[in-house]
Amino acid sequence: MKRSFIKWKMLVVMTIGLTVILSGCSAGNTTSSTDKPTTSEAANASKENGGELTFALAGSPNTLDVGLTSSDIEFRIGRNIFDSLVGELPDHTIKPWLAQSWEISPDQKSYTFKLRQDVTFHDGTPFNAAAVKANFDRSADPKGQSVYAKQLLGPYESSEVIDEFTVKVNFKEAFTPFLSNAAKSTLGIQSPESFKKYGDKVGQNPVGTGPFKFVSWAPNAEIVLEKNAGYNWPSPAAEHSGPAYLDKLVLKLISEEATRVSSLQSGQVLAAESIPAQNVVALSKDSRYQVQQVLLPGGTFALTFNNEKAPWSDVHLRKAVQSAIDVDSIVNSLYLGTFPRAWSALSPSTLGYDSSLENGYKVDVEKANQLLEEAGWKVGADSIREKDGKPLTLNYIDLTGNREKREDIIKMVQQQLKAIGVKMNISITAAGPYVDALKSGGYDLAGLSFAGGDPDILRTLFSKANWSTNEFANSNFARFYDPEIEKLLKDAYQEADQEKRIGIYKELQQYFVQNAVTIPMYVYPYTVASSKNVSGIAFDFPGYPVFYDAAISN
Repeated sequence: MKRSFIKWKMLVVMTIGLTVILSGCSAGNTTSSTDKPTTSEAANASKENGGELTFALAGSPNTLDVGLTSSDIEFRIGRNIFDSLVGELPDHTIKPWLAQSWEISPDQKSYTFKLRQDVTFHDGTPFNAAAVKANFDRSADPKGQSVYAKQLLGPYESSEVIDEFTVKVNFKEAFTPFLSNAAKSTLGIQSPESFKKYGDKVGQNPVGTGPFKFVSWAPNAEIVLEKNAGYNWPSPAAEHSGPAYLDKLVLKLISEEATRVSSLQSGQVLAAESIPAQNVVALSKDSRYQVQQVLLPGGTFALTFNNEKAPWSDVHLRKAVQSAIDVDSIVNSLYLGTFPRAWSALSPSTLGYDSSLENGYKVDVEKANQLLEEAGWKVGADSIREKDGKPLTLNYIDLTGNREKREDIIKMVQQQLKAIGVKMNISITAAGPYVDALKSGGYDLAGLSFAGGDPDILRTLFSKANWSTNEFANSNFARFYDPEIEKLLKDAYQEADQEKRIGIYKELQQYFVQNAVTIPMYVYPYTVASSKNVSGIAFDFPGYPVFYDAAISN
């Protein structure tokens, strides 16, 4: 998800092992974000010897069609199959990739790309301007099934093939986030011929230009990728040229945290993702392993109110809940110092993050009770507040699986809210009922996060345009709308001056906290643990694993 700038492979990355320890755990040496993980001499000596890397993924994808999906696990896999027009570095600098250069029109509505002329898809067909147009037109199709890619294309109007290797992308209005968005796996370029050949099965038969080619997929078991032997157009983050070092990449689909860790420790896999906090601490002390973490940019994990639904449409009630929840104690006790506490809807690694929000409010149970009293909610005989004969209930929904201990979080929140007379009902459901509830608005509070590189993710999360019962349009699950905020969200994506743009995003963040639209809980550190025999696993921006430079020593 490397230059004279901050190493992409480090992002906000802390590499943990013999030389590094995660801040907040036991004592040790810590690298800064500009340091590079140590690569052993043995690994360097054998980098071109190929080999097979087994990597445990935290779940099973539904599709590998990045143009349609909104799932992080699918984007993580796709990053190694599909390349992007440009690459984004951690300092938000945009560099050439499949596009050699580009020009932006004075009105910021058009981007003209000069493309590389030596790139081919895995099926042997050429990468060219027509391929870019086919991908963007497909993702932006109002009648299509695209989820996140459509969001990233914003006010897309059209793409024009100027010549075989020149494409002009047009927007209905100025759209500053486009270059950052174009760097994402979500807008990775797929073979147009694969769309024709496989139709709605293209997600099970992905064809890109990336360093690894799709080989096979055994559902709920593994996905196998192999080296693209003709690859010679790496991202601007790459540390070598030519094909990947690995001959094969086997992605083991293992949902259970304990099983992923035990598979690593037993040698069944050489690396694994999404390591639980207690295992991060243990593995960081074990000389056989190394741990890397990336603080993902985009939206933090937040308890998201249904701002449309009474009584939680009342800001005083939302602020009472905000004042009653002890976020620090929850995050510290569950994650042992390995997850940072969140203060904003945006992650600290996102452009425009407002650090002035940190420590901006504190737990104040007295204030919470006062707000509820003033709103007319009185404590009843069972210690639950009521008004007009109705109890004050907060109906929470989340997805099964206890991802990142989210079920543990909400149980602690439930106890803290009970102390102020709020009854929380918790519903942990399978994907189908969960999605149905989100679409219908049948909840008061939901646990949600949304990764993304550009602060325009706030538009994805809070714009009225993304609040819909349309199956493919929903993302504003806060069901939030304020015409002034809607204007600011639009102003922010149209603003070409970066400092002014950052100022708008800071204003937005302040508003969302001050009005308790959501309650930010933690910043997710994407975590990979691997054998010390593995080197070169890097991360793109926003933090998906890249195996192009990965190697295995004997």
